[in-house]
Amino acid sequence: MAIYIECTTETERQRGITAAKSAIRRGECIVIPTDTVYGIAVDPFMPDGVNKLLAAKGRGRDMPVPVLVPTFAAAIALAKKLSPAAKDLMDAFWPGPLTIVVAQQPTLSWDLGDTDGTVALRMPLQRTALELLAETGPLAVSSANISGQPPATSAKMALEQLGESVSIYLEMGETTSDIPSTIVDATSDKLQIIRLGALSKADLVEIVGEIAFKSSDE
Repeated sequence: MAIYIECTTETERQRGITAAKSAIRRGECIVIPTDTVYGIAVDPFMPDGVNKLLAAKGRGRDMPVPVLVPTFAAAIALAKKLSPAAKDLMDAFWPGPLTIVVAQQPTLSWDLGDTDGTVALRMPLQRTALELLAETGPLAVSSANISGQPPATSAKMALEQLGESVSIYLEMGETTSDIPSTIVDATSDKLQIIRLGALSKADLVEIVGEIAFKSSDE
């Protein structure tokens, strides 16, 4: 049975974090607040963890799941290489609405979908999410909605879409925006924009100079 926890007090927030951590350790899906929209999260190192997440969303393996990290050090540990320009963007916009796609460490025993050896990393600017990540380690997180439906801006909205496929819903109220993160391809020294979101091209250019959009045929 899905458990919906309204984190309106510090006591309830801590209870929610504890319940969410336990669910993650059991290989179950949870819904958490982030600094953009609410996310559905699972331990990517658990067998079938990401498959459960994809099934809940009705999403295929051809759309790999990003990973949220609690610290810069965690991102560095998961990436095979981070270019100086990628580090500059992370320094400028982490924690925050920037997702960086990099080549993953080849020794990682996880399954994020059909990634072609890459991983999309983000460090969210959200207190509860960061505290949970500090307890669980990196989590595979996607927007908390059925594929093709509007992203959830509250845990209640996520519950209406995802129902019993998620064990724990942490409600922190409506998000201030339904705009997702900006995604940058940093798999080579030449950075490319995959998707604009909360950060504009001008925001990126201010840090790293000129940056092009990634073409669909690459």
